[in-house]
Amino acid sequence: MREIGRNMETAKASHRFLLGAAIAALVVPAAFGQAPSTRSGPDFPSRPIELVVHTSPGGGTDIIARVVAEIMTREKLVNQPVNVINRPGGAGAIAYTYFKGKRGDPHTIMTVASMTLLVQTTRPEMAMGLDHFTPLAFLAQDPQAVMVAAESPFRSFADLVDAGKREPNTVVASVASPGGTARMLLWMIERATGARYKVVSFKSGADAILPVMGGHTQFTTENVSEGHGAVEAKKLRVLAVSSVQRLPAVPDSPTLRELGYDIHVGTGRGFAMPADVPKEAAARMQAILERVYHSAAWKEHAERSMYENMWMSGNDYAAHLAQRRALVLEFLQSIGIAPK
Repeated sequence: MREIGRNMETAKASHRFLLGAAIAALVVPAAFGQAPSTRSGPDFPSRPIELVVHTSPGGGTDIIARVVAEIMTREKLVNQPVNVINRPGGAGAIAYTYFKGKRGDPHTIMTVASMTLLVQTTRPEMAMGLDHFTPLAFLAQDPQAVMVAAESPFRSFADLVDAGKREPNTVVASVASPGGTARMLLWMIERATGARYKVVSFKSGADAILPVMGGHTQFTTENVSEGHGAVEAKKLRVLAVSSVQRLPAVPDSPTLRELGYDIHVGTGRGFAMPADVPKEAAARMQAILERVYHSAAWKEHAERSMYENMWMSGNDYAAHLAQRRALVLEFLQSIGIAPK
């Protein structure tokens, strides 16, 4: 993952603070992973927390982890260091294999990009299902956008759809991953409109946006936040966004729903523990994350990053992932990535 036009300070991740007394030890079922009866006790966390990230430093998932780690320590929500651990590679497989091996350990927390998590559960070689996770909290959705170069002949989303119908597989879209959220949005657009596009993938969202600006590809469906700097610099135009409502950052760009397409998709941002962690540990961390979500620092970051703030606690997040997985599997099977 990646960004254009956004500068983030590296989070400080090695300070110790006392656990805030206002954090209640709310007991929430572990959703997918069934928690054993062993109690975590009021001393949780009792050692440093790892926030595992499946990408290299600097991408969207990494930034989320560092922002949350900073808020936890600065607001004195935990009494242990919160360390961001980057394990990139294998389209998420390296990080998720590591996480799978931490079953029962509440001090290892995955920084979840929902699509990446769900894709792992469809890969036979991973032998990983939703029952390997204890969802904690969903904080936001990072909307996608249909973006073209500023001088593009496509002046509207309708223009792009017409071209994809008139000359199938000639208009080229660039995306970060062949199985990522941007590619899924393109699949949803094709399914809803009947248009067909040629797709090329790159290492990151930033890499996928650059060829659009250079005229090598005609459009991209990456995150709004990834291309906003180029939009402000008048190098890109946003034809449509995949959020529920128009975004303040691009107020003149309609939502796909406004245009008559029932499409709402984006990069989900959340956190999960491994399966079989103590219920009390999961509940305590959920409460911590809820305080992060309501903090002024998170609200500022979410607004700056153009997120749709969408809080879901553990059980609701689990249900959301299960529901979304069905669509993701259909998408991956349709484009030939997952077996039918």
